[in-house]
Amino acid sequence: MTDKLTRLWATKTKNDEWWSSFVTAPLAIVANYGVVDLPWVTPNRITAASFLVAIAATIGILIGGTGWFITAAILIHASHILDCMDGQMARYRKVSSLVGSYYDRVTDQVQVSLWFGAAGYAAYAQSLSVVPVFLAMIGIAFYGLRGYVKYVAMQIESARDPGYPASMSKSGRAEPTAGLGFGLRANIKWFLKEQPKALKSDEGVFIFILSAALVFDQLTPMLWIFAISQIYWGIYWSVRRGMNIAADRQLPIQK
Repeated sequence: MTDKLTRLWATKTKNDEWWSSFVTAPLAIVANYGVVDLPWVTPNRITAASFLVAIAATIGILIGGTGWFITAAILIHASHILDCMDGQMARYRKVSSLVGSYYDRVTDQVQVSLWFGAAGYAAYAQSLSVVPVFLAMIGIAFYGLRGYVKYVAMQIESARDPGYPASMSKSGRAEPTAGLGFGLRANIKWFLKEQPKALKSDEGVFIFILSAALVFDQLTPMLWIFAISQIYWGIYWSVRRGMNIAADRQLPIQK
């Protein structure tokens, strides 16, 4: 049992997001313990299940009401646990694929848009103010910008240097610094070092703030946080990647 859990922990990615790192990813490891050896449970099927649960959560938000909001919050967490499970299972079985990674990332992007779009509508239905709708739109747009500028920057750098993608590729496997066999002190130290990731306002943070807003029925304040944080990080990464490209402007772009 211990050996299997240790090997599953090793599939946890180095760059796990904030809430993912110490909540949903560990829960995914526990869930994978029971299903990772079942041949009919595959990473791609888990990805599909995660997306279907995400859609169910979206419907719950749109229906509205305390009961549906709490249900949606639970489903959002279930979807994210499944989202962590697929990659862990693929690495554990050594069956990782580019196609699986592609669909995993695409569905991640879509479900964030669905969740916050639905939250904007639900907040509008409560307040009859269009402000939450615009906050949701702005947050989704700038969240998408973060991924878009990364794509554009990689295209430009790859045109200069065809070996750039390979040089930037890093292993997703975690260097064991916590978990089974590391003791209480090591695990507390790891937990504390993970907390600054909350400032990055990425998907792991979204899972927490959206579910908390649904449980406590505070959608509009949450959407302000979402919009402001994504404006900041969208602009930050746009400028930073542009500066990196400008720093290498003396290199000719290959055609």
